[in-house]
Amino acid sequence: MDHARSPLYAAIDLGSNSFHMLVVREVQGSVQTLAKIKRKVRLAAGLDKHLNLSSEAMQRGWDCLSLFAERLQDIDPQNIRIVATAALRSAKNTDEFIAKANQILGHPITVITGEEEACTIYQGVAHTSGGKGKRLVVDIGGASTELIIGEGFDAAALTSLDMGCVTWLEQHFKDRSLTEASFDRAIDGAKQVLTPIVERYRSLGWDVCVGASGTVQALQEIMIAQGMDEVITLAKLHRLRKQAIGFGQVEELDIDGLTLERALVFPSGLSILIAIFEQFDIDSMTLAGGALREGLVYGMMNTMQQQDIRIRTIQSIQSRYQLDQAHANSVANMAANLLRQCGDKWIVEPIAEDMLNSAAELYEIGMSIGFKKDGEHAAYLIKNLDLPGFTQAQKQLLAQLLRQYREQLQPIGAQSAVSATSANRILRILRLAVILCHRRDSQTLPVVTLDAENDALTLTLPHEWEANNPLMSAELALEAQRQCDQHWPLTIA
Repeated sequence: MDHARSPLYAAIDLGSNSFHMLVVREVQGSVQTLAKIKRKVRLAAGLDKHLNLSSEAMQRGWDCLSLFAERLQDIDPQNIRIVATAALRSAKNTDEFIAKANQILGHPITVITGEEEACTIYQGVAHTSGGKGKRLVVDIGGASTELIIGEGFDAAALTSLDMGCVTWLEQHFKDRSLTEASFDRAIDGAKQVLTPIVERYRSLGWDVCVGASGTVQALQEIMIAQGMDEVITLAKLHRLRKQAIGFGQVEELDIDGLTLERALVFPSGLSILIAIFEQFDIDSMTLAGGALREGLVYGMMNTMQQQDIRIRTIQSIQSRYQLDQAHANSVANMAANLLRQCGDKWIVEPIAEDMLNSAAELYEIGMSIGFKKDGEHAAYLIKNLDLPGFTQAQKQLLAQLLRQYREQLQPIGAQSAVSATSANRILRILRLAVILCHRRDSQTLPVVTLDAENDALTLTLPHEWEANNPLMSAELALEAQRQCDQHWPLTIA
């Protein structure tokens, strides 16, 4: 094996509904996905009442692993982790399945406990999702559901419960009919399973809630296809429940944005999620950037420092695209200084300040393609790059900020990361910071003051500085005109 190249890592998860394989390599302190292979094996559906796996289910699993085995041949054995979860935890004849599976793969499979699974899921979320404070993580699998509360990289509560979208399908939608009654039974059944942990989790509390499973991903895809934003709420879940009931049968499900392969377990996963929202009084949930497989992969990479995920992502992109980091820091510092002077209440969402900082650190990325239309190039790259730590809505906002960090100015419309008012205010600050740092020399930066009165801004510069910097003075005068044209008063004093 050529060790001069960046080594490959592989994580395989033998789940109760699907088997997944993730192949990655480490690039400039970030993880680059090279392959994602998924097969719907539905192992849990092959468990009989005595908890024995049927020979058909085992054969489906072995056939899938024969495909995975081919990809493992070129990867260093110490960079491979293979784990099995709920269905193989509970099956009586697991040993028979594992013995043959080990032979096929040529690598050992570990059947992990529910707590180990929850812990690894949390690490996957922590390494790929941004945000500060405590988070509640929910992962609805095929035969188990994990709920974790943690902060940073440390989990405070880990629970794995015996319910999942495959087992709930067999228990509550066995005749495949979608009615108020079948949904009520599935939701009530899930609430009973959740009851023992509700009090403890509520007393621990959390600041944000993220979902890390196929069910949550499917929900987000449906909501975006139907013109909703990415934030999952109880009202949206009940709206989708109503849509599902309208089709009458699982086989008839044809909801906009729902893939055919997900349709079978969608009603059961939706029921479990509704129960979780109601039992824990959850306001909103977003999709996590990663879960079990990502947790396995990051666990093998010793070089991945446990630091702020967004900062790590930005530094990795700056390095990959050879951005001028010293200049980017100057622009970010100038933007932060200008925003601070506008007062605490000028933008209401704390995340807006983070988005301004990220945009300032990355604003020149489009120039790696070309100076002409660099804003469009930047927006395209940001939308399409993997950005661990940023949600889809945050990526969308970043792309909008970078599309027009200079020259033409159009207001940013309503979107879900922050309010339109905050989005446009940080866009104005970004544009000013870029102009003020245009000499790319931190020694020449002017000492400026910025006063804000609602949307009216007054930028005050040293008098002699304007005389010595006629080009930048002209740029600022032009920018004042552009902002005024959008009914955002900007006075240069």
